[in-house]
Amino acid sequence: MKKIGVEGSLTNVQQALREKGYDVVELKQVSDAQNCDCCVVTGADSNVMGIQDTSTKGSVIDANGLSAEEVCQQVESRLQ
Repeated sequence: MKKIGVEGSLTNVQQALREKGYDVVELKQVSDAQNCDCCVVTGADSNVMGIQDTSTKGSVIDANGLSAEEVCQQVESRLQ
């Protein structure tokens, strides 16, 4: 089962991904992203300080402006 990290404020995305059978982990701290196949973020605090450290080797999807279904489609396409 693919493990997807999702920011806490994106509850609709979390639910939609769970319904599609993904193992969803809420991203509360940097270490939560480790071992995730993909992460979904709001983009609200994207690179605020110019720091570019990575915590995951998986894809990162910015959910800003996307519906839950569109995010699910992005996740599926990146995991193929």
